[in-house]
This record gives sequence, structure tokens and C-alpha cells, in this order.
Amino acid sequence: MLPVPSKQYAIDLSLLFRGAKHKYLFVLAMLSLAALSGCGNSILDPAGPVADAERIILLDSLAIMLAIVIPTLLAILAIAWWFRADNTRASHLPQWCYSGRLELIVWSIPALVILFLGGIAWTGSHDLDPARTLDSPVKPLEVEVVSLDWKWLFIYPAQGIASVNRLIAPVGVPLHLRLTSASVFNVFFVPRIASEIYTMNGMATQLNLEVDTAGDYPGLSAHFSGDGFSGMAFDLHAISSTEFAAWLTLAHAHGPVLDDAGYRTLLKQSQNVKPYTYRMVPVGLFEAILLQKLPPGEGPDIREPSLAASPKQEN
Repeated sequence: MLPVPSKQYAIDLSLLFRGAKHKYLFVLAMLSLAALSGCGNSILDPAGPVADAERIILLDSLAIMLAIVIPTLLAILAIAWWFRADNTRASHLPQWCYSGRLELIVWSIPALVILFLGGIAWTGSHDLDPARTLDSPVKPLEVEVVSLDWKWLFIYPAQGIASVNRLIAPVGVPLHLRLTSASVFNVFFVPRIASEIYTMNGMATQLNLEVDTAGDYPGLSAHFSGDGFSGMAFDLHAISSTEFAAWLTLAHAHGPVLDDAGYRTLLKQSQNVKPYTYRMVPVGLFEAILLQKLPPGEGPDIREPSLAASPKQEN
């Protein structure tokens, strides 16, 4: 026969389990804080009017869904407690199968939720149309964006300069972006500033955005496009109008020229490219890329690894 544990031993066991419970809660709290720390560079921390409007849509949608989720969870707990085995006051109706009033409630609440969510999606899709000009007394700054393998090219047509993997923008000035791809599909995305927009070879899309606060905002490629996809990132530097004018002056004085030969060199596949600036860009370069007057990029190698490693043999 096994010895019966003493009272002191039982107390020690309870303290042990209590300590383990506290450690579990502490680890859970730390994991929760670590997960929330990732919201710092997300759309939930907006720095422009477009991202702020998108956050409002997300929060409104969450509130509407919680309006049905929370009562449902509470009802489950209440029913489980009321119809517990030792509650003699709970009346059981095994033959009950239908109630018109209950059916009306069960179907009307989800229908209202879908109606409200659909209204928010409908309104938001029109108010946040990427091609819609932002309401601002300031004239937008025109920027032409080209996605390559695996880097971003930003052309300032009115200023005659270009930048690779770095978008410089004055604070409080709307940006009108025209986007295309010199290679495969890609997606332009700056989480804290604007929504995603596709770039496609032979087609131009538009995106309007604005930065309200000076700072550095990471941008990224949100569509897998081959080996260098993980390093296809850029920075959006939001600076004052005075600093922007000074940057333009500096950019005109340094850097290579993005002529035909320079573009063909840029077109070659490269990974993790550090930002740099072109001091001169010919007029109409974006249209030449868009209309496919210039050769497209190589794109990712979609052959099987064994075939890509060895030359093709002819029969």
C-alpha cells in the first residue's frame, strides 16, 4: 500500500501547482506583449489619411462582429451553467423542436451584421479608391514607380531624377503614384501610409497617398516574385519641404545618369540593393517601360532546379 501524503505535503503540492500556473500566466503575458509589439509598423499605427481611414474600417468591422460574437459566447456559458446536472430548476424539453420567434432572432442578427459589414466595405471601397485624388489644397507630387528584379525604381518626372529603393516625400504633400512593372507581377505596399496596389508589366495603376508625420516608413513587396523577394524592400523618408528641396539639389549634383545603357544595367537581376540616386533621367522613360519599348526583365527562373543547374541537352 502506498503511503498517504501528509497535509504538509499536500500544501506543498498546491503551492507548486500555483507557482507553475503563475509562470504559465507570465509566459502567456510576455507572448501577448511580443505579438502586440509587431503593430508598431502596421496599418494599425497609421501616419497618413489613407491608412487612418483603413484602420477605422478595420475597427468598425471588429466592433460589428464582436456585437454578435460576445453575446454568443456569453449565451454558451450561461446555457452550460443553467443546464448543469445539479440544477433542478432547469426545465428540459426533449420534444421541443421549433420556435418561429427564435428563428426570427437567429436569422435577423447575422443578416444585420452582414448588412452593416457590406455597407462599410461598399463605402470604404469608394472613399479609398486608389485612383481617387486626396482632398488637399496642395498640388500633388508626381512619382512614377517601377518594380524590377528585385528592387524598386522611383522616378520624379518633373524634377528629372530617380531613386532606387528609396522614396523621398515632403510631409503634408499628396503623392500621386503611377506604377508599372518591368518584370513579373508585384505589389507596392507601405503599411503605415497606404493600401496595397499591384504593378503589372504593360499596364499602369495609380495610387494616391500622403504622409502626415516626418519619419522613416518601411515599404515592401507584397507578392512573391522569385529568389530576391525577401530583400525587395524600400524606405519612404518623409521630410519637410525645405529638406526635400535640399535633397533635390544634392541629387542633381551626384549619382549616375539613367540613360538607355544605365537602365539596361539596372534591369539585370540583383538582390538586397542599397539605395542610391540617379542625377538625370530622360523624359518619357516610364512611358517607354510601360509601352514595352524597352526590354522587360528576366523574371524568376521557373525551371526545375536540376534543369536550371545544367544546360539543356538536345536529342
